[in-house]
Formats: sequence, structure tokens, C-alpha cells
Amino acid sequence: MLDLHRLRLLREVHLRGSLAAAATALRYSPSAVSQQLAVFEREVGVPLLEKVGRGVRLTAQAQILVGHAEVVLERLEQAEAEVAASLSGVTGTVRVACFQTAALSLVPTMLGHVRAAYPRLRVELTQVDPDLSMPALQARDFDLAVAEEFPGQPEPLLTGLDREEVGPDPLRLALPPALAHWELTDLAQLADQPWIVEPPSKPPRRWVTALCRAAGFEPDVQHESADMLLNARLVETGHGVSLLPDLVWQGAPPPVAVRDLPGGRVYRQIYTAARVGSGQHPAIKAVRAALRAAHAAAAVST
Repeated sequence: MLDLHRLRLLREVHLRGSLAAAATALRYSPSAVSQQLAVFEREVGVPLLEKVGRGVRLTAQAQILVGHAEVVLERLEQAEAEVAASLSGVTGTVRVACFQTAALSLVPTMLGHVRAAYPRLRVELTQVDPDLSMPALQARDFDLAVAEEFPGQPEPLLTGLDREEVGPDPLRLALPPALAHWELTDLAQLADQPWIVEPPSKPPRRWVTALCRAAGFEPDVQHESADMLLNARLVETGHGVSLLPDLVWQGAPPPVAVRDLPGGRVYRQIYTAARVGSGQHPAIKAVRAALRAAHAAAAVST
């Protein structure tokens, strides 16, 4: 019978790309991981790793084993969820990865709901952008990830993850004080303005660029930051225009003029992802419900 521990080690090497990264994630030494996988090779009777330059890659047979490892681990998580559901009370620890604006606006309320309803449930928060939290969720570094999806920028889920909606968040133009009186009928009216946007690798940047190009111009990006709070502050102090989600204002009236896009209001979608095997665990379900309640209660107004 295959050893589950060694099967998981092989999976970690596959997910993280190297023996060293897998060892770091599991708090082992690289030599210990290498030794365990050498034992696993003897048990299976075929090579599992092959050298590529200074690194290694999985053989075709190792890939087969990794596929089965995913199924086994998913079933084990389902078993844990069913056992937990059979007990009275919600307990345990849920490790949550959440991006900045949702962490600021929704998580404090969510934690309050959890504390009041489930005093024996521990929630551990880490601020992580979705492009990093999803692979980390898949690798079991987290139990739940809070993510975002922008219009026309669908985010495919990684293998073995599910998705539940938290709710929409309006996206609107934020105008500096000098433009506060403007009535916008066409996005092209802002073609000559400096823009404040996220880095090119981020979904919000791709969405903003597509909008501007559809309006017939390329945005003049003068300030670039993945920190939406900084972007909002730059607009407030007169350094450009930006497209920002309402949650960035954390429920307070915006300190700048905000406008819907000329074509009508649009939204980003906030959602949670969990591994399929653990998605029905009472602790995960409790945190998801608390996030939805926090979103429903968010006083995001203009």
C-alpha cells in the first residue's frame, strides 16, 4: 500500500516546483524530503523524479500518483467535514487569505459575527492578493481565500477549488478636486488626464486599459500601485483619476467626487474559494456566511 505521507510529499514538490520549496512549506530539510522520495521510488518501483539542470521534474508515473493524491486528500477532507458536521457546535481554525479592500471593509465585521456566534472558532487572517492566494489555497497553506473578479476578466478556478459568491462591489470613477464639477458623458473626456492604476499584471489594470481603449484612447498612466488606498489618496490630493471599488472607502462617504461610468454602473464580484473536500466543513461554512452578512451590512454609499 502506498504511504500517504510520501504521496503528499510528492504532491508538494509538484505544486511548489522544487524540493527546496516543498521542504520549506512542510518545515523539513531538503535532504529529508529527498530521502523520503527515494524511499517512495523504491516502494513504487519506478523513478519519480528526473534531473533538469539544477532542479528536478516529476516523471509521467509521478504525475499519475499526484492525480490520485488529489483525490485521496479531497476525500479525507470530506471525511473531516462530515465528522465535524455530526458534532454540536462549530470549532477549529480557519486560515483565511484576503485581499486588501475586502480585508479592511468586510473582515472586521465578519470576525465580529464569528466571535458572537461561534466563540470556539478561531479565524486567522493573512492579507494576500488573489493571484497568490489561490495557488496557496490549493497547496493547503490556507483554508479559505477571498478573491475578486472584474467585468470581462473572468478568473478560472484552479483544480480542486470551489467558489461561492459574497456579493458585488460597485466600480466608479474617482475624480480629483479640480474635476469634481465635471459631468461625464464619455470616458474619452478623461483621455488627457493622468491616470492612477494598478500594475499591468493585475486584473484591475487589464480592465481599465480595455475600457479606455474601447473609448478610443490609451490611459496616460502616471502613478501605478497595487495599493488601492494609496490610489484613492492620490486622487484625493489631485494627482489623477482612477477607477476604484466602493469598498475602498470602508463605508464612509468618499472624500472625492465619484461617478458611474458613462455606460452605466458596473461591479466587481467578490467571492470565496475553498478546496472541494473542505467546502462543506461547518467552520468554512460559518466563515463564508459571516462574510456574506458583512457584505450585506456594509454601508457603502455615496
